[in-house]
Amino acid sequence: MAGSSLGFDTLKVRAGYNPDEHNHSVQVPVYQTASYELGDTARMGRLLSFEEFGYLYTRVGNPTVAALEQRVAALEGASGALALASGMAAVTYALFNAAEGGGRILTAPNLYGGTIDSFKKIYPKLGVGIDYAKDVDDPASFRKAIRPETRAIFIESITNPNAVVADIEAIAAVAHENGIPLVVDNTFATPYLLRPIDFGADIVVYSATKGLSGHGSALAGLILESGKFDWTKARFPQFTQTEYLLRDKKGKERSFVEVFPDSPFTARARMNYLAYFGAALGPLDAYLILLGIETLSERLAKQVSSTEKIVRYLEGNKRVSWVKHPSAKGSPSAALAKKYLPRGAGSVLSFGVEASEEQIDRLIDSTQLFSYQANVGDARSLIINSPKTTHGELRPEEQALADISPETIRLSIGLEDPADLIADLDQAIERAFSK
Repeated sequence: MAGSSLGFDTLKVRAGYNPDEHNHSVQVPVYQTASYELGDTARMGRLLSFEEFGYLYTRVGNPTVAALEQRVAALEGASGALALASGMAAVTYALFNAAEGGGRILTAPNLYGGTIDSFKKIYPKLGVGIDYAKDVDDPASFRKAIRPETRAIFIESITNPNAVVADIEAIAAVAHENGIPLVVDNTFATPYLLRPIDFGADIVVYSATKGLSGHGSALAGLILESGKFDWTKARFPQFTQTEYLLRDKKGKERSFVEVFPDSPFTARARMNYLAYFGAALGPLDAYLILLGIETLSERLAKQVSSTEKIVRYLEGNKRVSWVKHPSAKGSPSAALAKKYLPRGAGSVLSFGVEASEEQIDRLIDSTQLFSYQANVGDARSLIINSPKTTHGELRPEEQALADISPETIRLSIGLEDPADLIADLDQAIERAFSK
């Protein structure tokens, strides 16, 4: 059956895996091995010249991990995928793959705190510059900020923690006008709610730890490429220069676009960054992510429904000053959410209360069903004070630029009964103000 003709729910259970090729195992086997028998020297020659594709060493390729890569690529409509040990590895490898050698990344200030902090501490020291669009809600602001050295635009489809929706199609148009790719972190949405490639994104990255897994049981990251961007442009010589590693059987050196015409970006990230920086995803972790993906649609549908009910509750609570989620009344993201996220705008929201630091701490400590965790997308509902945790690396002025006020509380809605979650929030808010 042609993969492109199958529905999302069929692909999430079956894509990227054929039991006939794995001793008829119903589940994807966990290939817990460091390396692989190469057969004979003739086969090794075919592997090294890319006449045959197979596995040599689990750091750069493993059958369990490959099943995860192929399954998410099918869900995303991508031409290539690379699974890694964490979402931060996916972001870092993707952006360095595009901008290495003195390039710059254009981005927005309302990203995950760890991403922003890495942009300050790591990227400039390794020769990659970072620029910020002044008005993230205006695609023209990205256009004005592009420099000759800009190698990519990087955004989050739904931001952390305020769930602002990006105008992916408009920003992609700006990127393509200037001959650079758009890289989208789609962690909060997952491909069930949004496929950025459908709207012009060239590279999509995930922390698969979050919604794709859905059970808080494993760390993982993914890089996917659309197969539509022209990497032969002069700005990206790293994809067209010949490499000794890519030589054919006659010894002729070739480039990544020659050997991997449909997926040069992820192939290069695998063979350069994964191979030598080594953020390899273990096969058991890949298996756990695959299990999570099997219930992705059902989980997200329930979580979105519950999130919208909790937004309504918070909007009606007299102690709550504001609620930020595309489904909230008057949300500036409502129109974009209708366009990009017709199935719902995810299960993460933020809210604020006019309270002292002590009262906010008491509110969080008083919850009984919400877990106090620095994670999202879990089957369990989570609560956290973002300014001190997920964005605690940012200075007060940087938090203000990202629209994260000191009273911000982030929720990630899980699979519990929404009435129970509302009751838990209600009693916690009351306790916070009872003294």
